[in-house]
Amino acid sequence: MWPKLGERQVLGPELVADTEDKVKVIRNRLKEAVDRQKSYADLKRKDIEYAVGDMVFLKVSPWKKILRFGKKGKLSPRFIGPYRILKRIGPMAYQLELPPELDRIHDVFHVSMLRRYRFDPTRIMLVVGIEVLSDLTFEEELVQILDRDVNVLRRKSV
Repeated sequence: MWPKLGERQVLGPELVADTEDKVKVIRNRLKEAVDRQKSYADLKRKDIEYAVGDMVFLKVSPWKKILRFGKKGKLSPRFIGPYRILKRIGPMAYQLELPPELDRIHDVFHVSMLRRYRFDPTRIMLVVGIEVLSDLTFEEELVQILDRDVNVLRRKSV
């Protein structure tokens, strides 16, 4: 193999043209692969926009080591809020109206950290119907039994 290579001319116009053709083929294949991956990624991507005054939840799951919200571990909340949008900073950033407890963090967030708040009146419980005792407890009263199940053990039924 070495003697054949030594006899051939190493730097010639044919070699340069052949290398340029191979580089063009490689670039075209890479561009096709990138375009294919981009089309798959674009299927899951959605453009989200909020208006000033909208209410949004704030994602706090990456802050587990920095701030703790309520419970520890996997029972800790993923989103907190809702908070009002004060201003749109750019195409992907929004400024929120945060309470004084969160004054340690910056009030501008990327759109991926926000989730729209949808008002649901069925989840609101009126405080008027709850009688709170002086020791801040309340008594629950049974309204209706919705389901009944009988467990049959070896000698008895429960």
